[in-house]
Amino acid sequence: MPFLPHTNADVASMLAVVGAADIDELFDEIPSNLLNTGRGNNAPAAGDAAGMSEMEMLRHMAERARADETGPCFLGAGAYDHHIPSAVWDIASRGEFMTAYTPYQAEASQGTLQLVYEFQTMMSELTGMDVCNASVYDGGSGLAETILMAVRAGERRSKGRPAGGRRRVALAGAVHPLYVAAARNIVGHQGIDIVQLPYGENGLADPGRVTGLSEPPAAVVVQQPNFFGLLENVDAITDQAHECGALTVACVNPMTLGLLKAPANWGDGGADIVCGDGQPLGIPMASGGPSFGFICTRQSLVRQLPGRIVGRTRDLDGNPGFTLTLQAREQHIRRAKATSNICTNQGLLVTAATIYLSLLGPEGLRNVASACHARTRDVVAALELPRRFDAPYFHECVLRLGQPAQPIVETMASRGMLGGLALGPYFSDLSDCLLVCATEKRTTSDIRQFANALQDAVRRAA
Repeated sequence: MPFLPHTNADVASMLAVVGAADIDELFDEIPSNLLNTGRGNNAPAAGDAAGMSEMEMLRHMAERARADETGPCFLGAGAYDHHIPSAVWDIASRGEFMTAYTPYQAEASQGTLQLVYEFQTMMSELTGMDVCNASVYDGGSGLAETILMAVRAGERRSKGRPAGGRRRVALAGAVHPLYVAAARNIVGHQGIDIVQLPYGENGLADPGRVTGLSEPPAAVVVQQPNFFGLLENVDAITDQAHECGALTVACVNPMTLGLLKAPANWGDGGADIVCGDGQPLGIPMASGGPSFGFICTRQSLVRQLPGRIVGRTRDLDGNPGFTLTLQAREQHIRRAKATSNICTNQGLLVTAATIYLSLLGPEGLRNVASACHARTRDVVAALELPRRFDAPYFHECVLRLGQPAQPIVETMASRGMLGGLALGPYFSDLSDCLLVCATEKRTTSDIRQFANALQDAVRRAA
């Protein structure tokens, strides 16, 4: 906590210079009904002009922090409670990383450029694609940017011919609803139509619906694993998309690629663009953020890629160095030529992800993915509830409770446990369903505690 050494005399002197009677006058443009006039439990006791001492304040804040602690987390749906090695943030918090936010004087920031280069290399290898950017805000903005990429590429391919469905993008099955909402907000005012292809009774997309559209879309988006944690038939969907002249956009959880087939190897031709959220790679859940999004693509689409690309080169003396190879942002080129107005590369979070991947390596990432899958199978077995969808799953699974799930989740939360996601607010036909998730952190004791708490909550609600 920062120490502010201003005395009352200092404050009075500064107020006199700016011509304000008191500090409140500096904020008099804020409507009175919006002001927080009290300080809650931190306010000094009556007659105590000094307020709390530092020791009392720290003790009080520690008590508040303990009140926010929860029990084992079985909630996923885009933010996952993975183990983060201590070295990740010990290194990422060093001054040279913490303060190197963005390389405005690019070639003078060799350390930052090298780190971004390593990140892009790792993500390209993980997805099997040619290039990767650094980066976008999160998975939702990443999906929106890939849609814009696909539409621009489709218009270039159909230049001189009617655009038709090339300003339309199809979502195959259960794509994360919050990603979809973010994408609609970003691309909806640019004349781009997002068409939702429904999932089947088994929770999976039907590849045949892709070629059944009246007009071929610019791209088909498929999430693997999908929002329900199920493994889509990505080979068939990719081939069907390419058959109708559309690009395939893969939305992936990068951690699962430690085990699952790389998007570049889907179907006969592979996915064309890959996006996702990097939160599983060493980023804490942190009450929902911040996170970072990534986009990988083929060399043929690199000019449509938002963000920065760092390349490796040699200087006049033959020494290796790093440079910004491509930066098609509106800060750097004419606005009409820019691919995006996103003006950040989420540098600190990319740093943490790079350190995380370096520490784990391919075998470590594979072990984490395997442990997550195994733990989720243990949870499903322990809960003894029917699965809503009869299809292979990875480390999330939809279970049917037989009664509304939202009150059950709220009851468990009141007892300090994040017991999954009630699906009713997102899918009206799944109001009695709960999406549960387990990571490598969940122990046998955690699973037993979860099973007992869920059974008790269901029994009380019934």
